[in-house]
Amino acid sequence: MSEDAESPFDELEQDPSGTPAPASPDDENATHAASELEAVFDVPVKVSAVLGRSRMDISDLLKLKAGAVVELDRKVGEAIDIYVNERLVARGEVVLVDERLGVTMTEIIKDRG
Repeated sequence: MSEDAESPFDELEQDPSGTPAPASPDDENATHAASELEAVFDVPVKVSAVLGRSRMDISDLLKLKAGAVVELDRKVGEAIDIYVNERLVARGEVVLVDERLGVTMTEIIKDRG
């Protein structure tokens, strides 16, 4: 997630003098909700970032060799899909982090159900 994204787990905002802002009912609800979730913080989940998809016949798949190019259904610069436990939860962009690929979430997908 980007550093600008709001989270119910963020610390209380402070005014310029460094004094914590008074807690609002929303802050208390977020703190209460966070404490209820602590039991699941260590549950592992599968996170997948899908760059794109392609369909082909098995005969074409078997003909692929090293260096073959498989065309995907996405355009350069188009957002990738981010899944958690095979459920679409966000869209994002591919980034490079210490010579490894990573993902920056640019859009959170709201529950549709």
